[in-house]
Amino acid sequence: MKKISLLIFLFLSIADAKSQGVFEKKITFSRQDSLRGSITKERIWWDLIYYHLDIKINPKKKYIQGSNKIVYTVLKENNLMQVDLQEPLKITSITEDDKNISYRREGNAYFISLTKKQNVGDLNEIKIYYEGHPKQAIRAPWDGGFSWDKDENGTHFIATSCQGLGASVWWPNKDHMYDEVDSMLISVNVPNDLVNVSNGRLREITYPDRNTRTYHWYVNNPINNYGVNVNIGDYVKFSEIYKGEKGDLDIDYYVLRYNIDKAKEQFKDVPKMFDAFEYWFGPYPFYEDSYKLVEVPYLGMEHQSSITYGNKYLKGYLGRDVSDTGWGLKFDFIIIHESGHEWFANNITYIDIADMWVHEGFTAYSENLFLDYHFGKQAGADYTIGTRKGIQNDIPIIGPYDVNKNGSKDMYSKGANLLHTIRQITNNDELWRKTLRGLNKKFYHQTVSSSQVENYISESIGFDLKHVFNQYLRDVRIPKFEFNLDDKGLNYRWTNTIVNFNMPLDVTLNGEKTRLYPENDWKIYKTKVEDIRIDRNFYIE
Repeated sequence: MKKISLLIFLFLSIADAKSQGVFEKKITFSRQDSLRGSITKERIWWDLIYYHLDIKINPKKKYIQGSNKIVYTVLKENNLMQVDLQEPLKITSITEDDKNISYRREGNAYFISLTKKQNVGDLNEIKIYYEGHPKQAIRAPWDGGFSWDKDENGTHFIATSCQGLGASVWWPNKDHMYDEVDSMLISVNVPNDLVNVSNGRLREITYPDRNTRTYHWYVNNPINNYGVNVNIGDYVKFSEIYKGEKGDLDIDYYVLRYNIDKAKEQFKDVPKMFDAFEYWFGPYPFYEDSYKLVEVPYLGMEHQSSITYGNKYLKGYLGRDVSDTGWGLKFDFIIIHESGHEWFANNITYIDIADMWVHEGFTAYSENLFLDYHFGKQAGADYTIGTRKGIQNDIPIIGPYDVNKNGSKDMYSKGANLLHTIRQITNNDELWRKTLRGLNKKFYHQTVSSSQVENYISESIGFDLKHVFNQYLRDVRIPKFEFNLDDKGLNYRWTNTIVNFNMPLDVTLNGEKTRLYPENDWKIYKTKVEDIRIDRNFYIE
């Protein structure tokens, strides 16, 4: 129920954006888009409690089959339930109290007719059986599904990724981000020469026959659907314990057998990551489920407590500095970025993918804070400013709601620069740190809208950022600071902005740092100015 009550914030956010007149041009969406992206009446009446995903994977045939038990609480009486599964996978049967029940399919949505009376407060369950050849990822993780690969020795090397596309691309579930399952058991049967790694902690390995074995992973914390993963390969494991804010944190590394020496050197960035992020964001949110870094055949992804890694044991982004400042080669981009998502994506999760910047903007900004912690404030600033070159300012960062559509890819670098700018507005690094930690405490294990995050930051720093957020998130223009000097002083204003844009700006006048408060109309600073320098930490033209 806690998740559903948050929806009002989403609607308020939409209304506010419309009032600004800053949405991108109208796009036509289909009923399938709405079924996938909206909180339908067949979804909202029941609250997810528990999944048991139990699947058998046949690497040779690229085939999966199994079941998902869904345990839920009834919030409102209803007998029609929506569950999602994407083609070419097919549901073969659904049971309620071990009896087959009927269902109908509409595209990727299945509508299940429950026979049992659904009384408010009841704890009920169904079990869904399914099978098929799941969609093969073409360019994981951007076009997700199953990655069916082989390692250098010709051994099967398999992984899943599904953000945006949806977890229903490989298993049946309530495929909307607003409702996270409270806990989950993931049972994966694989050939006995392979190892499976999924989320949470390994409970046991069972041996149903002489040719296969089943790994049982239990997730103790709420988890979003795309955060669930399966990784299969000829893995070897090594471990360490991190002395964190909440005590001992178990860290396990799963890598291909022949990469263990490289991994032991490269993965030294992991405890450094925890040092920085626990300082800035607060305790790692999933101590109960441990932390794992798992090698996969694609670049990487933020699967909860099971971060996947494919950066080829290089510093930077596949050996490249995305900032062109040199600072981007001081760390392994995938380790730092994807692990940063444990706080922003897995702990704090968007309700609607339209607000995806809450995941990616904050996590891109975490790269700045990693450098800040280990190399100093200027290093972090240089890095983030250096990423501006890739910002397109093509469409708004926030996308359309209820249709499973994100906004501009600028959510990464532009989102990071927005947050870096807000740090300057805050003008108090300890308060800024308190704000970031407060976000993770306030919205601990919750799904949120962008407007909730925006409001919290405004309240925390004591400055109404409404127009700042609307400018950078819901518009494509970058504010321009216009000024001229005359005998009366400095004349200045904002242009290229939304109405009532009121962001303060730090400048150096005649060698003295000064804070100005430009508006859309001209203002005057009544002191003769010989020299003016604008603080480059503010993202403006």
